[in-house]
Amino acid sequence: MATQNPIEQEGTYPLPEAQVDRFMLKVKVDYPSRNEERLIIDRMTGTTLPVVRPVISPADILHAREIVRQIYVDDKIKEYVLDLVLATRHPGNNGLGDLNNLINYGASPRASIYLVSAARAHAFLKGRGFVTPEDIKQIAPDVLRHRIIVTYEAEAENISTDHIVRRILDHTDVP
Repeated sequence: MATQNPIEQEGTYPLPEAQVDRFMLKVKVDYPSRNEERLIIDRMTGTTLPVVRPVISPADILHAREIVRQIYVDDKIKEYVLDLVLATRHPGNNGLGDLNNLINYGASPRASIYLVSAARAHAFLKGRGFVTPEDIKQIAPDVLRHRIIVTYEAEAENISTDHIVRRILDHTDVP
Protein backbone atom coordinates (compact mmCIF):
# COMPACT_ATOMS: atom_id res chain seq x y z
CA MET A 1 0.00 0.00 0.00
CA ALA A 2 1.22 3.48 -0.81
CA THR A 3 -0.18 6.98 -1.07
CA GLN A 4 0.48 9.40 -3.89
CA ASN A 5 0.14 13.14 -3.66
CA PRO A 6 -1.36 14.45 -6.91
CA ILE A 7 0.74 17.59 -6.68
CA GLU A 8 4.40 17.28 -7.59
CA GLN A 9 6.68 17.93 -4.68
CA GLU A 10 10.43 18.23 -4.57
CA GLY A 11 12.03 14.90 -3.71
CA THR A 12 9.16 12.71 -4.91
CA TYR A 13 9.30 10.93 -8.22
CA PRO A 14 6.83 8.73 -10.10
CA LEU A 15 7.51 5.01 -9.95
CA PRO A 16 8.47 3.22 -13.16
CA GLU A 17 5.57 1.43 -14.90
CA ALA A 18 6.96 -2.00 -13.96
CA GLN A 19 6.79 -1.09 -10.27
CA VAL A 20 3.38 0.58 -10.51
CA ASP A 21 2.03 -2.57 -12.18
CA ARG A 22 2.75 -4.53 -9.01
CA PHE A 23 0.11 -2.58 -7.10
CA MET A 24 -3.23 -4.38 -7.33
CA LEU A 25 -5.42 -1.28 -7.19
CA LYS A 26 -5.16 2.45 -7.68
CA VAL A 27 -8.05 3.90 -5.73
CA LYS A 28 -8.78 7.59 -6.07
CA VAL A 29 -9.57 9.31 -2.80
CA ASP A 30 -10.90 12.85 -2.94
CA TYR A 31 -10.60 15.53 -0.28
CA PRO A 32 -12.87 14.99 2.72
CA SER A 33 -16.11 16.93 2.98
CA ARG A 34 -16.22 19.92 5.31
CA ASN A 35 -17.91 17.83 8.03
CA GLU A 36 -15.44 14.98 7.60
CA GLU A 37 -12.49 17.34 7.82
CA ARG A 38 -13.95 18.91 10.96
CA LEU A 39 -14.14 15.44 12.49
CA ILE A 40 -10.50 14.86 11.51
CA ILE A 41 -9.51 18.09 13.23
CA ASP A 42 -11.40 17.16 16.38
CA ARG A 43 -9.97 13.65 16.52
CA MET A 44 -6.36 14.57 15.75
CA THR A 45 -6.03 17.77 17.78
CA GLY A 46 -8.23 16.97 20.76
CA THR A 47 -6.95 16.44 24.28
CA THR A 48 -7.23 12.64 23.99
CA LEU A 49 -6.18 10.47 21.11
CA PRO A 50 -8.76 8.13 19.59
CA VAL A 51 -8.68 4.59 20.96
CA VAL A 52 -7.99 1.92 18.41
CA ARG A 53 -9.79 -1.37 19.00
CA PRO A 54 -9.32 -4.45 16.84
CA VAL A 55 -12.43 -5.48 14.93
CA ILE A 56 -11.01 -8.71 13.51
CA SER A 57 -8.20 -11.08 14.40
CA PRO A 58 -5.31 -12.04 12.12
CA ALA A 59 -6.71 -15.60 12.06
CA ASP A 60 -10.06 -14.26 10.84
CA ILE A 61 -8.31 -12.36 8.05
CA LEU A 62 -6.46 -15.48 6.94
CA HIS A 63 -9.71 -17.45 7.01
CA ALA A 64 -11.50 -14.78 4.94
CA ARG A 65 -8.65 -14.87 2.39
CA GLU A 66 -9.17 -18.61 2.00
CA ILE A 67 -12.91 -18.13 1.50
CA VAL A 68 -12.31 -15.43 -1.13
CA ARG A 69 -10.02 -17.77 -3.09
CA GLN A 70 -12.85 -20.32 -3.20
CA ILE A 71 -15.43 -17.92 -4.69
CA TYR A 72 -16.57 -19.34 -8.01
CA VAL A 73 -15.53 -17.63 -11.25
CA ASP A 74 -17.27 -19.00 -14.32
CA ASP A 75 -15.30 -19.48 -17.54
CA LYS A 76 -17.52 -16.84 -19.20
CA ILE A 77 -16.37 -14.32 -16.58
CA LYS A 78 -12.74 -15.24 -17.21
CA GLU A 79 -13.29 -14.72 -20.95
CA TYR A 80 -14.89 -11.34 -20.18
CA VAL A 81 -11.80 -10.37 -18.18
CA LEU A 82 -9.60 -11.38 -21.11
CA ASP A 83 -11.77 -9.35 -23.51
CA LEU A 84 -11.34 -6.26 -21.33
CA VAL A 85 -7.60 -6.63 -20.83
CA LEU A 86 -6.90 -7.47 -24.48
CA ALA A 87 -8.93 -4.44 -25.53
CA THR A 88 -6.41 -2.27 -23.65
CA ARG A 89 -3.60 -3.78 -25.72
CA HIS A 90 -5.26 -3.97 -29.14
CA PRO A 91 -8.34 -1.74 -29.09
CA GLY A 92 -8.70 -1.82 -32.88
CA ASN A 93 -9.14 -5.60 -32.82
CA ASN A 94 -12.02 -5.14 -30.41
CA GLY A 95 -14.05 -2.54 -32.29
CA LEU A 96 -12.41 0.38 -30.48
CA GLY A 97 -10.18 1.70 -33.24
CA ASP A 98 -10.66 5.26 -31.99
CA LEU A 99 -8.55 4.30 -28.95
CA ASN A 100 -5.56 3.08 -31.02
CA ASN A 101 -3.88 6.49 -30.99
CA LEU A 102 -4.59 7.02 -27.30
CA ILE A 103 -3.02 3.90 -25.75
CA ASN A 104 0.75 3.49 -25.84
CA TYR A 105 0.82 0.33 -23.70
CA GLY A 106 -2.07 -1.77 -22.50
CA ALA A 107 -2.54 -3.68 -19.27
CA SER A 108 -0.19 -6.53 -18.39
CA PRO A 109 -1.19 -10.10 -17.48
CA ARG A 110 -1.21 -8.95 -13.84
CA ALA A 111 -4.35 -6.99 -14.73
CA SER A 112 -6.16 -10.22 -15.60
CA ILE A 113 -5.04 -11.88 -12.38
CA TYR A 114 -5.96 -8.87 -10.24
CA LEU A 115 -9.32 -8.36 -11.95
CA VAL A 116 -10.35 -11.90 -11.03
CA SER A 117 -8.93 -11.67 -7.50
CA ALA A 118 -10.48 -8.28 -6.78
CA ALA A 119 -13.83 -9.37 -8.25
CA ARG A 120 -13.79 -12.35 -5.91
CA ALA A 121 -13.21 -10.03 -2.97
CA HIS A 122 -16.02 -7.75 -4.21
CA ALA A 123 -18.41 -10.72 -4.44
CA PHE A 124 -17.36 -11.79 -0.94
CA LEU A 125 -18.14 -8.31 0.42
CA LYS A 126 -21.55 -8.52 -1.27
CA GLY A 127 -22.18 -11.88 0.42
CA ARG A 128 -22.07 -13.99 -2.75
CA GLY A 129 -20.19 -17.19 -3.49
CA PHE A 130 -19.77 -16.35 -7.18
CA VAL A 131 -18.47 -13.49 -9.34
CA THR A 132 -20.82 -11.58 -11.65
CA PRO A 133 -19.97 -9.28 -14.56
CA GLU A 134 -21.04 -6.40 -12.30
CA ASP A 135 -18.24 -7.30 -9.87
CA ILE A 136 -15.77 -7.01 -12.74
CA LYS A 137 -17.25 -3.68 -13.88
CA GLN A 138 -17.16 -2.26 -10.36
CA ILE A 139 -13.52 -3.10 -9.73
CA ALA A 140 -12.09 -2.67 -13.26
CA PRO A 141 -11.34 1.08 -13.06
CA ASP A 142 -9.30 0.62 -9.87
CA VAL A 143 -7.40 -2.35 -11.34
CA LEU A 144 -6.80 -0.88 -14.82
CA ARG A 145 -6.32 2.89 -14.38
CA HIS A 146 -2.61 2.67 -13.54
CA ARG A 147 -1.84 -0.10 -16.02
CA ILE A 148 -2.73 1.72 -19.22
CA ILE A 149 -0.05 4.06 -20.49
CA VAL A 150 -1.58 6.77 -22.66
CA THR A 151 0.07 8.42 -25.65
CA TYR A 152 1.16 12.04 -25.84
CA GLU A 153 -1.88 12.62 -28.03
CA ALA A 154 -4.18 11.43 -25.23
CA GLU A 155 -2.35 13.60 -22.71
CA ALA A 156 -2.60 16.62 -25.04
CA GLU A 157 -6.36 16.04 -25.36
CA ASN A 158 -6.72 15.51 -21.57
CA ILE A 159 -8.03 11.99 -22.10
CA SER A 160 -7.54 10.01 -18.91
CA THR A 161 -7.10 6.31 -18.43
CA ASP A 162 -10.42 6.37 -16.57
CA HIS A 163 -12.07 7.61 -19.78
CA ILE A 164 -10.41 4.82 -21.77
CA VAL A 165 -11.43 2.16 -19.24
CA ARG A 166 -15.02 3.44 -19.29
CA ARG A 167 -15.11 3.23 -23.11
CA ILE A 168 -13.77 -0.33 -23.02
CA LEU A 169 -16.29 -1.35 -20.34
CA ASP A 170 -19.16 0.26 -22.24
CA HIS A 171 -18.17 -1.38 -25.52
CA THR A 172 -17.27 -4.91 -24.39
CA ASP A 173 -20.06 -7.48 -24.50
CA VAL A 174 -21.08 -8.71 -21.07
CA PRO A 175 -21.66 -12.46 -20.63
